[in-house]
Amino acid sequence: MTGRTDVETLQQILPSDWGADEQVDWADAEARLGASLPADYRGFMAVYGGGCINDLVVLPPLSTGNGWGSSIAGHTAGFRELWSTEGGVPGVELGADRILPWGSGCNANELGWLMASPNPDQWPVIVWRRHDAPNWALFDCGMAEFLRRLMTAEFDECPLSDLSLWGRVGSFVHHEEQEHRFHAGLDPMTGEPDPYAGMFD
Repeated sequence: MTGRTDVETLQQILPSDWGADEQVDWADAEARLGASLPADYRGFMAVYGGGCINDLVVLPPLSTGNGWGSSIAGHTAGFRELWSTEGGVPGVELGADRILPWGSGCNANELGWLMASPNPDQWPVIVWRRHDAPNWALFDCGMAEFLRRLMTAEFDECPLSDLSLWGRVGSFVHHEEQEHRFHAGLDPMTGEPDPYAGMFD
């Protein structure tokens, strides 16, 4: 898990044109989360920021304060409750206080890390899949490598209970660009005119 290199490899397939540096105050964010975060996640936040790859939300560490409320801090309690109620990854003895979310979506999948080491760059990815049994699964890679391998179908089988990004490269759009498009009457992900714009204001 090599951090910056993994993000650079991801950029070779996932354009960062609509990404933006999240400009995270890492000392503050990690103090508030109670944990250091992996280098590849930090790199992702600097290149792409928080936003969506199609229907998969990649969470910034803290709420951005612009109305886009998704964040690691905001998702942690619910993610840990799932671990407690669903029993966690089979064979893993660590409690819910040792997991942290980083992604959500694609038909009710939740993605995070198992904080199994003092070194966050060694944390494997864990996924909760609503429609799979067992619900929890562990993948021995970082988040940037996980995303790349998902979109290039390099796992033995799809790691999510949704095939929308399996073997298909999605489009990333930063949350601020999504908000700009929405207020302009455009589809937040495609930038195309939205025929339903303004109907639900």
